[in-house]
Amino acid sequence: MLLLLAFLLFVGAIAAVGAAFAKEQPTGLARALDALERTGHAGQELVQEADQPFADRVLAPFQARALALGRRLTGADKADRIRRRLDFAGNPRGWTIDRVLSMKVICAVALPVLVVAYGALLGGSVTVLLVIAVASAALGFVAPDLYLYNKAAHRADQIKRGLADAVDLLTISVEAGLGFDAALQQVARNTTGPVAEEFSRVLREMQLGMSRSEALKAMGTRSNVEDLNTFVGSMVQADAFGIPIAQVLRVQSSEIRVKRRQYAEEKAQQVPVKIMVPLILFILPCLFIVVMGPAVLNAMDAFNGK
Repeated sequence: MLLLLAFLLFVGAIAAVGAAFAKEQPTGLARALDALERTGHAGQELVQEADQPFADRVLAPFQARALALGRRLTGADKADRIRRRLDFAGNPRGWTIDRVLSMKVICAVALPVLVVAYGALLGGSVTVLLVIAVASAALGFVAPDLYLYNKAAHRADQIKRGLADAVDLLTISVEAGLGFDAALQQVARNTTGPVAEEFSRVLREMQLGMSRSEALKAMGTRSNVEDLNTFVGSMVQADAFGIPIAQVLRVQSSEIRVKRRQYAEEKAQQVPVKIMVPLILFILPCLFIVVMGPAVLNAMDAFNGK
């Protein structure tokens, strides 16, 4: 009996080891099916990766690395300054703080490569190409800031031009019996431009729970136009002290219109000064060539004895 029990235990141990070995290392048909299954999954992964657009496969990782480098190169308070510039520029569609930081690095890398390649085709020396590369890298790094500055200046000019008409319509609406919020909605609906966009944003912020004073102050901080900030301060004070808004709007409308006329006169007086540079550099030399050219040629012929 002991021998029979030992034999059965030995046979069971051999069977268990064989089953475990067969499970870990499949052979024959099982191995072929396993290989085909793995190949199918790998093919699906490759197909899914290939189906992704070029922007997600290549540009997105490159932009992420550029963003990380841009955060290292800029200061800790750079994000607040960029956010303020974006507010001044009207928050262009698709432009965020991360995009500005990544674009600074991308432009600082791509612009020198293009400029140096073009200079090499023209046969420039190594020293000149090096100087051009450094200058173009610096220019590319500040190019997004220049773009935002240009957008902010253009938007400020539009606000200065359209604020007087918007305040006039706001005054007429309030004097006709509408409340201040309803008058803002009327102006935002019937006008276009940055002023209408700002009034619409004030209404949305008030609907989200902000008070009228906080929404107006936020509108003032999003702009660097002095007339708009003065208008916001007057409205906040009128709301705080209970002054009739129609009277304040009438005074603000007349003052803003006077300031707009003065702004137009200032721009008109700057025209002669601005036109002097192209006049001296481009127009007068051509005029001198046309007028004095024949006389110079005749004088040269006379001195040569012809």
